[in-house]
Amino acid sequence: MIEEPATLTIRKPTRRPTAAQIAAFQNVPTGFVVDAMFGKGAMATNICPLGDGRDYTCVAAGPALTVDNGAGDILALLAALKFIQPGDVVVSTVAGHQGNAAAGDRVCGMMKNNGAAGFVTDGPMRDYAGLVEIGLPAWCTGLNPGSPFAKGPGEIGLPITIANQHVETGDMIIADRDGVVVVPFAKIDEVIEALTHVTKLETALDAEVAKGLKIPANIAEMLDGDDVGYVE
Repeated sequence: MIEEPATLTIRKPTRRPTAAQIAAFQNVPTGFVVDAMFGKGAMATNICPLGDGRDYTCVAAGPALTVDNGAGDILALLAALKFIQPGDVVVSTVAGHQGNAAAGDRVCGMMKNNGAAGFVTDGPMRDYAGLVEIGLPAWCTGLNPGSPFAKGPGEIGLPITIANQHVETGDMIIADRDGVVVVPFAKIDEVIEALTHVTKLETALDAEVAKGLKIPANIAEMLDGDDVGYVE
């Protein structure tokens, strides 16, 4: 006989990026972060800024607080409100369930009241007008007016898989209108160092495009080389 799981399983956060590490990711484009990780870290493209970011700014960067609710449920998310630290991005999976909302304006309001910097889920959300008024940056799969349950079981602070990414509490979450990126806790310093190089390259290329660049120099050189065959 299979035993019934605990209604809630909670691992209190024990690791967190330093203030300097968190600051290093503020206002950094998600594309730069992905480039600094050689193409890794981006959540699937169905995770989008709420309302495509048309009615308020969806930008956030902060440590993840992970929540695993199970399909159609938000008990763990409600319990996670107690464990939010200022600046956290709450990352809440509902196993990709699309049949009802994974959060609404009241829950997001409470998250913001507890200091959350953002909210990410692999389900839809509801109460759009209220969410815009609250203004908590949020990423989801769309909108659905259906109400979730709050019965459990669920987990807080344990590793989750969401939108093709493994996320642990304390990982850095960087999100903007392009999507959501996960930086593993152990790679934070490495990525920060790489971001310096990526930013220089991007800035230099922006300047060249502004001056009229029509084709990257390495591509132009390749097209004139022996590795390209032209046919009539």
